[in-house]
Parts: sequence; structure tokens; C-alpha cells
Amino acid sequence: MQQTLHRYKYSSFKHMSYIEKINNKMDDTKIYIPIIFLIWLASKILFKAIFTKHGSKFPLPPSPMALPIVGHLHLLKPPVHKAFQKISNRYGPLIHVYLGSSRIVVVSSAEIAKEIFKTHELYFSNRPTSVAVNYLTYNSSDVAFSPYGTYWKIMKKLCTSELFNGRMLDLLLPIRQEEINRFMKMMQKKAEAHEVVNVGDELFKLTNNIVMRMAISKSTFITNDEALKVKESVKESFRLSGMFNSTDHFWFCKRLDLQGIKKRLKEVRDSFDIMIESFIQEHEEARKKLTKEDAAKDVLDVLLSISEDQSSELKITRDNIKAFFVDMLGGANNITNTLEWSLAELINHPTIMKKAREEIDFVIGKDKIVEESNIANLPYLQAIVKETLRLHPPTPFVLRESTENCIIAGYNIPAKTPVLTNVWAICRDPKHWDNPLEFRPERFQSKGESGKKSQAEVKGQHYQLLPFGSGRRGCPGTSLSLNVIHTTLATMIQCFEWISKEDGGNGGSIDMQEGPSLNLSRAQPLICVLKERLVPFPSM
Repeated sequence: MQQTLHRYKYSSFKHMSYIEKINNKMDDTKIYIPIIFLIWLASKILFKAIFTKHGSKFPLPPSPMALPIVGHLHLLKPPVHKAFQKISNRYGPLIHVYLGSSRIVVVSSAEIAKEIFKTHELYFSNRPTSVAVNYLTYNSSDVAFSPYGTYWKIMKKLCTSELFNGRMLDLLLPIRQEEINRFMKMMQKKAEAHEVVNVGDELFKLTNNIVMRMAISKSTFITNDEALKVKESVKESFRLSGMFNSTDHFWFCKRLDLQGIKKRLKEVRDSFDIMIESFIQEHEEARKKLTKEDAAKDVLDVLLSISEDQSSELKITRDNIKAFFVDMLGGANNITNTLEWSLAELINHPTIMKKAREEIDFVIGKDKIVEESNIANLPYLQAIVKETLRLHPPTPFVLRESTENCIIAGYNIPAKTPVLTNVWAICRDPKHWDNPLEFRPERFQSKGESGKKSQAEVKGQHYQLLPFGSGRRGCPGTSLSLNVIHTTLATMIQCFEWISKEDGGNGGSIDMQEGPSLNLSRAQPLICVLKERLVPFPSM
């Protein structure tokens, strides 16, 4: 009986102890309830403040659920343009996301792109900057990323009226033709020797020499090693620019270089600086021997003349000139990528290659090489270039930054918000393109399943096809790029058969995977062997 009573007391004690613990926890919960409520209330106030920033009654564009600190980074697996396309397919063509603490807006439809680039263009006339941009462009001293203002307006006018206008392009036509002929002679030698060709490397030498001869009146490459060194620097600059950099997107990392990106950017910028400085010094020495009556003969002459003119309304510094050359190197690389993608698509589509050759043979004949003046008479070739630029635009995004608070499609875009127009996704929008993933140049020549032919051009007036951007901040070198792309591709098709070595030369499909870079370069180099079908230079 005594043992039973003892067990009962012990059991009662345990039960009371358990009840007491519950009560203590309830007391603790009562303490935390106000704290939880305050956190919830603060979050709600902050959320409302974001949506009504600058007094706007309009909300921000839709957005997926964000995580603390990292924002939406967990949703943005590379390649980022495909990740944004996936999010936009679910949340709509205008969304906002957070990269860490940085908010950006993403556009994924031609209709909203038109609002950005035409209807409300003045509100989106700036370009967003980053650590990479500031390093590579000498603190946005170039044309592409300089703030919208007097300097940019005058430089853009200089580009359109002096450097890349029709008169200058006509004047420098012999340079382009000479460099294409030099390229074809090199390909002829490699074909005769049965050498394997890295197409991208050879095309970069061609396009860079064209751009540099226009800029400084001489080819820049003496050896293959020099060419590859510059190509790797340009490629690395695009790769670093496209990387997520914690310094740009986390306020507590602003002074840190956790990923070592700043260090690598400085190395790339220094390699550019040494090369460009040597160009400038050579020109300055040569100009001392010129008289005032001697006309400027290249782009660098024009820029140096302006920088030396004390009465000029435009004050150009040495950094401005160097940044301008960095832009030109980037442009040469984009031309290379487009040509490489074009050839890869044609090798994968032999019927299209055959049709292009037949057009060239019919229009030009087999006794002379295609020239720039012939391109207007080669509509199927033009359609091939358009289709390549549709599927493989030089860059997946056109970048802008809002200068003021603006309402787009019923949503508030606060001032100083980076806006990324996903031209890669727009060019694959089934609303505007039949079978959008298919490489089919005929879509620009004949009626598709929708019953109409695509009238889209690539110079920025048709918002479903924006490989060179649009509006006042569109690419000033578009005409030059198209001239080089069309003429080079035509001669490559006309003179050689290109056999991929990717599948051991057995005619297998070429891998069309994109590389991790700000520009849409190929993940793997295009390696080919050549067979002559038309001997371009019989006397060799």
C-alpha cells in the first residue's frame, strides 16, 4: 500500500512537472507573440512601401516568392536568359526579381519592348552599370554605357555622322574586301593542306583586322599567338561581365572581392590598355608630321583631332578613346559569333546550305567571288543571316535603366531600376514566330503556318527581332556588322564545303549549346576541315 502511494505521488509529481513546463512554454509564447506580430507588421509596411514607392498607386510587376537575403537567385540557374524565360512564362511578360538586394525588371514580349524602346524611350535612356562595366569601360567613358547626356549625345552623333555613316563605310570598303580576301587565301591554303580549322579563331582574326584597319589603318595581328591572346582577353571580358558578382548585388559586399572578379577584370583591362596605348602613341607620333590640310584617314585620327581641338564642344579624354576601342573589340567579337553560329546552322541543315549555294551560283556565277555590292541580290542569304540573328542574337539582353518613375503595362517601374529586355526569349515567342525553335530562313520569304510572311528587319524597328537593340541607344555599328557578316558568309558558302570534325567528320549534328557568357558564344569551338568547290585564287 505504501509503495502504491509512493508511485502515485511520483506519477502526480511528473504530471504536474509536465503541466508546469507547458505553462512555462505558453508564457514564453505570450512573450514572442508581440515580437512575431511586430515582424509581420514591419514586413507588411515594407512590402506596401515598395509597391507604392514615389507615391505610385500602381504595383510593381509580378514576381515569384523571394528568399531572404538572396532574393530570387535560387531560381536563376544558368543560362540566365532561359531561367528568365521560364519565370516569364508563368508570371507574365513583365516581371521583377531581386538579385540579392538589387531589384531588376525583365521584359519578355515585343509589345512591352516597344513601350520601353519607343513609347517611353526617354524614361529608359540610361544603361545600368556594374563593377565589370566600370573596369572595362574606364568608368563608363565609352559610348555603350556612358550616361545619357551631352557627352553621349555628341559621341552618338559622331558615330552616326562621321565614323559609321554611309560615306565612311563606302570609303573603307576596300579595307573590308582586302581582309576578306586575305581570310579566303588562308582558308584556301588550309584546304589544300587538309588542315583542321578552328573557325572561331580564324573569323576573329578577320573581323578584328577589319575593325582595327578602319580604326588605326593597320592590322593588329602579326602572329597567331597575338591574335589568340586578344581573343581570349575579349572572351574573358564578356565572361566576367556575365557572371553574378556579389559586389554588385549585396550592399555588405560593396568593398569586398569575394569571388576575385575585380582582380581578373583589372588584368583584362590592363592587357587592353597596353595594346590601345601603343596604338595611340604611334598615331600621335605620325600626326606630328602631318599638315593641317591632311585629312583624317581613320577613326583614331578623327578622335585625336577632336581631343586636340580646344574649341570643340566635345571634350574627349584619353580614357574616352580607350573605352571606344574596347567597344569596337566587343563588336568584332559579336560579328565573329554570328558568323560561327551561321556556319554551324548551315552544316546542320545541308538542304539550306545547298539552296544558298545555288542562289550564289545563279546570281554571281562560278568565275568570281561574291562582293559586298552583290548582297542586295541575294535575298535567301539575307534570310539566313536574319534567322541566325533571331535564334542566336549577339547578346541575350538589351540593357536599359529607368531615369524616372514610369508606368509600363499598368505596372510601376521606379527610377534607377535596371530593365533587361530578354531578346533571346522574344525571338522565340510563338506569338510572333511559327515553329520558333526551328532554323528556317524561308519564314522571311514566304507565308508560314499563320498565313503571313515575316516582314521583320533587324535594325530595331520590329520589336520581335532586336539583335542590335533599338532606339537612340541601339548599336551604332549595325550597318558595318551586317556588311561584314553577309559578305564573309557568302564567300565561305561559295568557295568551300565545310565538314565538321565534331563527329569525326562523319556528318553528324553539331552541338549548338551556348557558352556561359554575356554574349551568346558557342560552348564548344566549331572545328572543320575544308574542301574547295570554287578556287578563289587560282594563281596561288
